Amino acid sequence: MEEKQFSARVAEYKAMVEGYLSSCLSEAQRASYHKLTEAMQYSLMAGGKRLRPMLVLEFCRICGGDVEKALPVACGIEMLHTYSLIHDDLPVMDNDDLRRGKPSNHKVFGESTATLAGDALQALAFETVLSADIPAPCALKCAKLLANAAGYEGICGGQELDLAWEGRALSASELEEIYLRKTSALIRAACLMGVAAAGGTKEQEEAAIGYADNFGIAFQIRDDMLDVVGDEETFGKPIGSDREEGKTTFVDILGLNGCLRVIEAHSESAVEALFGLESTDFLTHLVRIFEKREQ
Repeated sequence: MEEKQFSARVAEYKAMVEGYLSSCLSEAQRASYHKLTEAMQYSLMAGGKRLRPMLVLEFCRICGGDVEKALPVACGIEMLHTYSLIHDDLPVMDNDDLRRGKPSNHKVFGESTATLAGDALQALAFETVLSADIPAPCALKCAKLLANAAGYEGICGGQELDLAWEGRALSASELEEIYLRKTSALIRAACLMGVAAAGGTKEQEEAAIGYADNFGIAFQIRDDMLDVVGDEETFGKPIGSDREEGKTTFVDILGLNGCLRVIEAHSESAVEALFGLESTDFLTHLVRIFEKREQ
């Protein structure tokens, strides 16, 4: 896929997602809880890569589904991702003051409102997914995939391991277990929800899992590298915070050059997992872009 075509599709997907998210929040802002809805909007509309909704839409497309009808599914996963970031930044978790180049939600609205904003976005995520104009069994499957990625087998389980193992040296396998839950789980859910929204096959699901798990690990290891060598203004969050908090990263285990080799290997495995699917140029290009990302 040529760079121009790739950029055009990214812009198209982002415009669709931004527009739908904005309309969802317009409904919420009619409520009397203005501070809460303002806090929800602050984080949800703070920019970001919109990677997960793009994956939903693209997997839906290549599996023969209707991208417009899958849009609520895509936006639901972005709401849940945003909830996880708000809670992740709280003082009782990672205690980060900066997110996407702006003060974290709790620094602006206070810890109580930030906690409630995250809770409300999580609830709105499921409401939004289940509102999609797709067959009911497909919508229910999407909701179940999202719940699984959010719970003890996914984000919450990964965050618990991250906190429990803080301050001790971890092996590569232990670190990968955290990453598979905390990062890859939601990327996997995004890909599988795209397949489910299209009513896809078992073979398409297996390809989505192989792609997502490898992409997720490569994505997080690149994040580890940027925490060491990234530019804070470009990265959008504090540099060196992992080391300050006593967290082991793949940079500690492998060094920067070793991380580059592992990222390349996982990226290749992600691309190979797509073998047998049609029109995968966009997904391949996406991996290549994120392999070298600076934010």
